[in-house]
Amino acid sequence: MRYLRLVILLSCWLGAAVAAQAQGRITGVVQDSVTHEPLAFASVFLANTTLGATTTEQGTFVFERVPKGTYDIVGSYVGYRLSKQNITVGAAAQQVTLRLASSGPQLSEVVVHADAHQEDNYRKFTGLFLGGTTFSKQCRIMNPEDVDVAFNDTSKTLTATTPNFVQIENTALGYRIKYYGLHFDYNTETEASGFDGQTVFEEMKPKDDQQRRQWAANRVAAYNGSLTHFLKSVYDNQVTESNFLAQQVRLVQPLRAMRGEQLLKKKKGAFTAADRDSMRVWDELPAIAQLNPAARPIDSLRRVSTDGRTFLRFTNELQVVFFGEAPDPGYTQPMSPIGPVSAKSPTKRQVSRLTLLAPETEIQPNGTLANPLDVVSGEYWGFQKMGEFLPLDYAPPVAVAAPAPTKQAKAK
Repeated sequence: MRYLRLVILLSCWLGAAVAAQAQGRITGVVQDSVTHEPLAFASVFLANTTLGATTTEQGTFVFERVPKGTYDIVGSYVGYRLSKQNITVGAAAQQVTLRLASSGPQLSEVVVHADAHQEDNYRKFTGLFLGGTTFSKQCRIMNPEDVDVAFNDTSKTLTATTPNFVQIENTALGYRIKYYGLHFDYNTETEASGFDGQTVFEEMKPKDDQQRRQWAANRVAAYNGSLTHFLKSVYDNQVTESNFLAQQVRLVQPLRAMRGEQLLKKKKGAFTAADRDSMRVWDELPAIAQLNPAARPIDSLRRVSTDGRTFLRFTNELQVVFFGEAPDPGYTQPMSPIGPVSAKSPTKRQVSRLTLLAPETEIQPNGTLANPLDVVSGEYWGFQKMGEFLPLDYAPPVAVAAPAPTKQAKAK
């Protein structure tokens, strides 16, 4: 989806109006959780956005013109633990009090034990955390000395944490990202990885107008085909118009196992040891994914409540295909769906999977989820990491008046 080489002027993109959104105002104060004394010059930010502030000498802060939606507002201060509250921004002003607890006394001496594999562990962490896309290769951790990496031989788990934040510079998209409270885990046996924390974005200053246009084009490319783009298309009832195809995936038992279970159910008398062994083997057989090739109608993807709120809602799993852009050169898995898609653009497509862990989850107007943990994404969406990470308040141009730029194969 990425790796743009600017070959045309994009001034018409940059002049395009951004979709109007309802906005609200947030005011508040940051205090010590015990004494309730204000904390001057503390950092306050809306997680995963470019919206940040520093408190006054009285510990107060203000956010003006915040786009409508649900956010985690986070307070940070040296010597204190992070404080976080979930808020929903609407037309009415929000008043927030963040109380930070002391992180406790600091050790006067730190004993460092040599680890012959420390460099390898750190390299493994950065590869999994930053990702392998062309944009990810243009990301760099600016304070590696603040990242604690360790490997547990018993659990076969690689972990990475930071006492304050890890700062990433993404020179492909033009953002500096501070990732507070990072906790990263990777199991070498299952190859499952995950990380969480609270992030704030800062716009980097372009060196010239060409770089400014390049960053704008790259951000559009990072957005196109993303999970946020798909959810926005569901919210707006523009799935087909946005070049997405959503199909239902159903996991079923192998036919042989189903027929065997049916025969055993008809059997009279107690099961023999051989019967139980057969059932155990059938239980261990992997389920087979079956695809309904028809596009899912919008009413099978979302529910709109009487008060106008929109909820993502579907059964089983979804296969989501985005047409018109080829996958990243770094994506080595076969870009082939489990069933036929369309002759519309057979070579230029990105195939992802989406699982809903709750009966339904609310979609915000900008395409984000009120609770991102309600969904699990896989395949192509699972491949994209820090290189494609955009702030929640990013809004792509309303209309593109110029052809899409070509892609570059070489990262800086």
